[in-house]
Amino acid sequence: MLNFHIITLFPELINTYCSVSIIGRGISHGEITVKTYNPRDFCSDKYRKVDDTPYGGGAGMVLKPEPFFAAFESIQRASQSPVILTSPQGKPFKQDLAWSLTEETDITILCGHYEGFDERICSLATMEVSTGDYVLTGGELPALTIIDAVGRLVPGVIGKSISLAHETFVDGLLEGPQYTKPPLFREMEVPEILRSGDHQKINQWRREQALKRTFALRPDLLAEANLSDKDRKYLADLSRQNKSNQD
Repeated sequence: MLNFHIITLFPELINTYCSVSIIGRGISHGEITVKTYNPRDFCSDKYRKVDDTPYGGGAGMVLKPEPFFAAFESIQRASQSPVILTSPQGKPFKQDLAWSLTEETDITILCGHYEGFDERICSLATMEVSTGDYVLTGGELPALTIIDAVGRLVPGVIGKSISLAHETFVDGLLEGPQYTKPPLFREMEVPEILRSGDHQKINQWRREQALKRTFALRPDLLAEANLSDKDRKYLADLSRQNKSNQD
């Protein structure tokens, strides 16, 4: 079982999302848990104050260390388990990191708010992670992104593991197009090869479509993708064709 521990000022945001869909089923089946810890519950003053003005002046409020340390120290977790601080300056969150986190028994995530953390809170983290180059009002959305991306990879959370084998980024490639019934909709037809029943040709078509889509939309991924000699030949043909069309 993988246990997520989320320190957040807005536990309802985490709990609502995690009660439904795939993550909700993973929790109900006992494959993962998601527990929230509100620093306000660990304040010693009657106003449950979690922030204060910054030393040196400046706009906004900064989250105080005392309630966050108290919330963190209340968590029953494996002592060497990762503690993630969601931050724009952190390591980009990618699929390989999501896979590696599935090997843990506990993952703790610190969600910021307002103008950020007192720097001493950051000392609790073993890694800083960024979900993108943008600024949000709080760390709950990045935390949910991590929970979803990691949680769905835990064995048993998604019923058919074969579905994971064809997803975007599994081999470092984007996923190719998918179709379902009806075979013809508004003059848009499902490719005949997908209806042929020839699974060898279907798998080849899907691989080529993944390569083609990655080549067109995210060519930067190809440098680190897991490519066969056949893949490289197909990409070389695509490159020559693309160059010919531009001339």
